[in-house]
Amino acid sequence: MDDRGGSFVAVRRISQGLDRGNTCHSTSAEAVAGSAAWLGRGLSCVCAQRRESDPRSSFDLTPAQEECLQRLQNRIDVAYDSSIPEHQEALRALWNVAFPEEELRGLISEQWKEMGWQGKDPSTDFRGGGFISLENLLFFARNFPKSFQDLLRKQEGDRSVWEYPFAVAGVNITFMLIQMLDLEAVKPRTMVGATFLRFLSENESAFDLLYCITFKLMDYQWLEMRASYMDFNTVMKSTRRQLERELLIDDITRLEELPSYSLLSRYYSS
Repeated sequence: MDDRGGSFVAVRRISQGLDRGNTCHSTSAEAVAGSAAWLGRGLSCVCAQRRESDPRSSFDLTPAQEECLQRLQNRIDVAYDSSIPEHQEALRALWNVAFPEEELRGLISEQWKEMGWQGKDPSTDFRGGGFISLENLLFFARNFPKSFQDLLRKQEGDRSVWEYPFAVAGVNITFMLIQMLDLEAVKPRTMVGATFLRFLSENESAFDLLYCITFKLMDYQWLEMRASYMDFNTVMKSTRRQLERELLIDDITRLEELPSYSLLSRYYSS
């Protein structure tokens, strides 16, 4: 992996539906040492690479779009810092919304592996996506709790024995979207990036919403491809291609109109 991250721990699925309390069910999982190539070192493989000589267009922005982009870039620039109380509280909030029936024993705890972090200290995994990757996960959990829990607990579909770890996959998705949308540039240099800026100017939460759509789309592709952990980069590349196609569909004016938005579920069925 590059200097944004570390090694990777794969997660082996053993059984489904084990009771974790009166209301929630989870997957029992066993963490084992896995290849760093697919999700750790593989971060650089998730996004299409370009040569520095490749021509890139540049799209002018309105003042409102420039302001929205700057605010999003400010979020992207914030590294996760375990000494900052706001960051500590956000991490606790993520645990509480993910596992409301189980008390967190500490910000450094073996419990975090249940969520799909590589070790007992999630802060080591946030190097790949910064504080915004934690904000993305929180937004997902609070706004689409049904989909969040389905993915966290691997409740949908005929899944592989060796599954992707939920939380670390989430950090990868944040990283991929930043690269795909070229969000660290002064102005977008691709049509996909320019299209996203239109959505962002209409909805301040557009990046967080697109994150939720992407996570659910990635899992859908994972199931469709009958993927296992060595296929993660292939699944992510396929997810990126599908997302780019959807963002360029004519007459799409809101992210909620993307075909993959329909995969998300806010509510549990009664």
